[in-house]
Amino acid sequence: MNAESSSRHDVVIVGGGHNGLVAAAYLARAGQRVLVLERLPQVGGAAVSAQAFAGVDARLSRYSYLVSLLPRKIVRDLGLRLDLRRRRIASYTPTVRDGRPTGLLVDASDPGRTRESFRALTGAEREWQAWQDFYGATGRIAERVFPTLTGPLPTRAELRRGVADDAAWESFFERPLGETIERTFADDLVRGVVLTDALIGTFTHAHDPSLRQNRCFLYHVIGNGTGDWDVPVGGMGAVTGALADAALRAGAQLRTGCEVTAVATDGTGDAEVSYRHRGGEGTATARKVLVNAAPAVLARLLGEDPGPAPEGAQLKVNMVLRRLPRLRDTAVDPREAFAGTFHIAEGYRQLETAYAEARAGRMPTAPPSEIYCHTLTDPSILGPGALRQGLQTLTLFGLHMPARLFTDPAAKERALASSLARLDGVLAEPIADCLATDATGRPCVEARTPPDLEREVGLPGGHIFHRDLSFPFVDEEPDGAAARWGVATAHPNVLLCGAGAIRGGGVSGIPGHNAAQAVLEAGGR
Repeated sequence: MNAESSSRHDVVIVGGGHNGLVAAAYLARAGQRVLVLERLPQVGGAAVSAQAFAGVDARLSRYSYLVSLLPRKIVRDLGLRLDLRRRRIASYTPTVRDGRPTGLLVDASDPGRTRESFRALTGAEREWQAWQDFYGATGRIAERVFPTLTGPLPTRAELRRGVADDAAWESFFERPLGETIERTFADDLVRGVVLTDALIGTFTHAHDPSLRQNRCFLYHVIGNGTGDWDVPVGGMGAVTGALADAALRAGAQLRTGCEVTAVATDGTGDAEVSYRHRGGEGTATARKVLVNAAPAVLARLLGEDPGPAPEGAQLKVNMVLRRLPRLRDTAVDPREAFAGTFHIAEGYRQLETAYAEARAGRMPTAPPSEIYCHTLTDPSILGPGALRQGLQTLTLFGLHMPARLFTDPAAKERALASSLARLDGVLAEPIADCLATDATGRPCVEARTPPDLEREVGLPGGHIFHRDLSFPFVDEEPDGAAARWGVATAHPNVLLCGAGAIRGGGVSGIPGHNAAQAVLEAGGR
């Protein structure tokens, strides 16, 4: 059967990831006729939950893990039924000092305890006070910058006036972040903990003159004006479910199993979207097309040159454990250490060495990574049997793992083995001894590389932000609704609504919100 179908809408949205669902909900609530076309059998893109291991009743957040950037405004506007739960422990970083296993524990609810951890690690007050001053500055930036993300784009000058702190502006927006970190902190481990937020999914280094690291850092410390990273109760699938419900309640059509093959437009009349589905082929025409896919994907759909390919730079590992492992540092409870972000091989010099090795095309000898345990904050992702067994989940996010390292199919297993070996180095027992097994007797551990992310969820080069992040401003006053909202393309009736928009990246819904506002500001035309 090769059935053909055609339909007309006010807006067609290419891609049913969380940003596409946000845009669909806003536009349908405003009375627009909205069609969402999603290639996969389900909506959500990378913000989904899955039972990753046969016979193990645990629904893991498989690709995206935590939520920080989703504005409360979007939650309120769309009436989302979401529970985002705060993690009491911000981070734990194990190390060895004077031959003794120890570590740095940052307790988000107990500054006194955190202060004592700094003192025990460094032997003085200096680093604790520097930490307070540094994150006091980022907190003030967060309070002033985050509210602008759901409004028209400010110019550089406007945002600088809003920040109202020239020294902070220079440190975080104008000069390589490494300069500020090295000027502020003396301890190598503390420097590394700070730098990690600048390297999530971003292949760069502390002194990169392009300031990729600064842009990545900014988005990791400004979420909702606090920079807190919360656990979605029910997993990432609960976020997608709430957004899909909002879009459907508003009257949007969501069609899965529909792979968009082309977008045609002359920029003036209706645009046409061609797609394949199980029954054959179809076309949908609309006044506006919103693309919740990477700019490189949009270029291919338009028949244009996509330019240099983006390159993702991470290793994602999902695990289910029979129990949490014991730590070499006996002064900290594993239930606390793994509840926050558990840093591995992320000292400042270690991060720079790993970057240099990966840039040269070699797998890092000491792969940096960070881990957290979703089930310590939200056990609801476990079924009754898994709860009774005391199972726990661990997710590992490896840094400095660019796509270039995975041209050899065997590279993934080497990266996984090396990353788990680094974890074993801070444990009192091998992690392999703690892994649960699936219905076939295999250990419950899976890894995802940049090529895997490209194949499975359509991220070019496995880049989790679709392309390098941008600062949330423009140099000159933008012209036109799409440009004012940071979602413009070269075609007036085709807009970006995904992570590749200005103010994109992360599970935020912000590009979806802004694309919808651009359409409505232009009168839906």
